Amino acid sequence: MPPGYERALEAGLAQLGLEVPVAARTAIDGHVRLLLAWTGAINLTAVRDPVEVARRHVLDSLAGVRILERLDGERFLDLGSGGGFPGLPLVAALPGRTALLVESVTKKAAFLSTAVAAVGLASRVAVANARAEVIASQPGDRGRWPVVVVRAVAPLADIVELAFPLLASGGHVVAWKRGELAAELAGARRALTALGGGTMTVEPAGVADLPAHVLVVVRKSGPTPDGYPRDPALRKRQPW
Repeated sequence: MPPGYERALEAGLAQLGLEVPVAARTAIDGHVRLLLAWTGAINLTAVRDPVEVARRHVLDSLAGVRILERLDGERFLDLGSGGGFPGLPLVAALPGRTALLVESVTKKAAFLSTAVAAVGLASRVAVANARAEVIASQPGDRGRWPVVVVRAVAPLADIVELAFPLLASGGHVVAWKRGELAAELAGARRALTALGGGTMTVEPAGVADLPAHVLVVVRKSGPTPDGYPRDPALRKRQPW
């Protein structure tokens, strides 16, 4: 990777107060190389400059490390993983964790499977080529996950609706967001009340180059009623 990538990553890690082990850095760098090699063919990201990938994807993802460290559970589910963010950098930097990367687009899921194997994370990371609604209907997944992470997928209320059926009571969804959030937070609170109740906090990402980026941490306190998540058409007709 070019020197600018290394400098940007080191500076951001210092701001986050993170020391990433050598094996984890090797996995993260390998993931970025594959992302840049594949993205021209299947549009994994609009960001093509390695320095900007370090800032806008890798460091943004790693902003969740401290939050996941303090949450219960040795595994997490990355919903709508796309090019592998935030799931792959997080699981690389948290060697005691395992993850399921959920991606409904077949070509992107194929990339994720290739990347997981290539960077040596296949023993701790699985990939599911499926929609969130399908995963949430599976007995082994519904109400079973301690943590669901979601980045750049949907409005916050939709994230709550998609993630809460997967969470165990007491579990958490961590959502990466940026910009003005007042309207999204209001809708998310309505969804939160209907889908099991809980609490919601907003924390800064902590990266100087990403001043408007935050992480919304939502705790689920009770069971989610049957019938959620609704299908996409119904969510669009009846938003929160």
